[in-house]
Amino acid sequence: MDAKLLEIKENTNAKQFETRVNGFLAKVEYMEGGNRIFLTHTEVAPQLEGQGVAAALVERILAILDERGAKIVPLCPYVATFIRKNPEWKRLLAHGINV
Repeated sequence: MDAKLLEIKENTNAKQFETRVNGFLAKVEYMEGGNRIFLTHTEVAPQLEGQGVAAALVERILAILDERGAKIVPLCPYVATFIRKNPEWKRLLAHGINV
């Protein structure tokens, strides 16, 4: 799935970035602290699993956060693994954070 095709909505009340694919929800939950964003949980509807939706969602969210100049702390194992496999995103990691 092409990350650029995903329309991401930031739901600030629920503290999550979300998108819908074929009517099904995919989301990454977050918390804010100081000047950092803690990405805490990635969830994709079972109907979307195995289609690359989670990877596309995380990539698109990282691009959005990069545009904002945000620094992140990937507490979600999926996000941390994504960054480890795509080291070009390590530049977004908050000072002292390694994946």
